[in-house]
Amino acid sequence: MLSRYAQNLYIPDMPSAQEILPWLQQIDENRWYTNFGKLNHEFETGLSQQLGKDVCVVTIANATLGLELALMALNLPKNAYVLIPSFTFAATATAVIRAGLCPLLADIDKNTWSLTPQLAYEAIQNHNIATVLPVSAFGYPQPVDQWDRFTQETNIPVLIDAAGAYGNQAIGHSASVVFSLHATKVLGIGEGGLFVTRQAEIAQQIRQMTNFGLNNCQVEMVGTNAKLSEYHATVGLAALKQWQQTSQHRKRLIQTYTHYLNQLSLPIIYQTPDIEKFIWSAFVLRFPLIQDVADVSKHLEQHGIETRRWYYPPLYQHAAFKHLAHSDDLPNVRTLSPQLLGLPFHHFLTEQDIVYICNSLKAYFQ
Repeated sequence: MLSRYAQNLYIPDMPSAQEILPWLQQIDENRWYTNFGKLNHEFETGLSQQLGKDVCVVTIANATLGLELALMALNLPKNAYVLIPSFTFAATATAVIRAGLCPLLADIDKNTWSLTPQLAYEAIQNHNIATVLPVSAFGYPQPVDQWDRFTQETNIPVLIDAAGAYGNQAIGHSASVVFSLHATKVLGIGEGGLFVTRQAEIAQQIRQMTNFGLNNCQVEMVGTNAKLSEYHATVGLAALKQWQQTSQHRKRLIQTYTHYLNQLSLPIIYQTPDIEKFIWSAFVLRFPLIQDVADVSKHLEQHGIETRRWYYPPLYQHAAFKHLAHSDDLPNVRTLSPQLLGLPFHHFLTEQDIVYICNSLKAYFQ
């Protein structure tokens, strides 16, 4: 029998009002509410300590703006091609377009469900690509050493959309990273994002762009209003304080899921064989023997279980993106996208809930 929470796909694992209160009281004392306040600085410092002492962290109002500003900072020619996976959330393509550039849709690797350096090498043989924007699909990290080598060999910059990969994704020497702090992510603050790089000059440029491009009352570059408020920073500080507990709990959820699914020997594939190694914001399975998982989703719904077909349909099938060019015929996207299904995955799931979900999946195949 499901608990009252288990029918939900996910419930944000956000700090409670009581946990946020001490920092909210500091806002009252500081009388500083936004525009690079003391708590925002404290939040960025804490993030830097987690992500690496030699990295620069810039908080941003959301990850989509982070991608947009990072692309604008590259000063690429108008309508230049940016290679992105066709298997990603709409925000990836939207950020490229709003930065005045043109997404070039690429295929994904059939095992990691991601755009890889090898696929990028193949794409540049036939297309004039200005930059590459790979995505850490569902939190699976991109290989920054390989992407740094790609940039060194091709002189093509790489920006990683690691929206759901906080805790997993490393920062490259040349490859910068954007994380999401949306409420549904592993480090959630409601709305927010991070631009993280090892290049201090770029970080300073992005920070200036989040404040309209202003410097001493002069607009030196085109920017926007993308600052993180002190109120969001308070949630971030509370979330950082409980990060170890949050990340370990998510790992235990994956361990419980894989334990029971492996016992049932169902025809499913995990995104990676070492899935228990990572911290996930979503739990997505591939059903390789099924051409389209719509019936699986309907079956689980009849058992009171919500599911989600993330990145479905893929970008090339959305009305707003149908006109975009492809780097190839996208064979893996066309095969994998209809076969993937996300199961409930959140802080309130119990072991009993997971057993029920797994047994409900088993019943579909009987």
